[in-house]
Amino acid sequence: MKKLFTILGCIALFALTTTNVKAQNYKTGLGLGIDFGDGATLVGPSIRHHFSPKAALQGEVLFGGNSTIIQGFLQYNSSIPGAKGLDWYLGGGPSIQLYDGGSNFFLVPMVGLDYKFSGAPLALALDWRPRIYLGDNDSDFNAGRFGLGFRYTF
Repeated sequence: MKKLFTILGCIALFALTTTNVKAQNYKTGLGLGIDFGDGATLVGPSIRHHFSPKAALQGEVLFGGNSTIIQGFLQYNSSIPGAKGLDWYLGGGPSIQLYDGGSNFFLVPMVGLDYKFSGAPLALALDWRPRIYLGDNDSDFNAGRFGLGFRYTF
């Protein structure tokens, strides 16, 4: 577990200190987040805010499968040369599942694409977000999870 935190810390430090990056395509996006794949499909409000040209925070409150998921992600983002409006991002963060009778804690790394439509205040994001379950006596890994975001940008 210590190695995982060290690796994630190094990635975050690299992401926040890289200097050769164009600014993001929008400041804040608010809309619908969908988390799907192995297990229940989860849907709910999602917000992504760029607090620097290279870094963003994303938060979601998702509902489905008789539970509520609250998750937040720190993301490093960069434009893709020659693809106007298209950025890639890398990041991750914690996810808490609340259900009748208990809760679960997950770490969620992610990598994805974010496209801001030219001339319209809309963005579309697609990412791969495997889940690492951290329990009292065990852990588990689920590689088959993905995210889709539809956001109004401002």
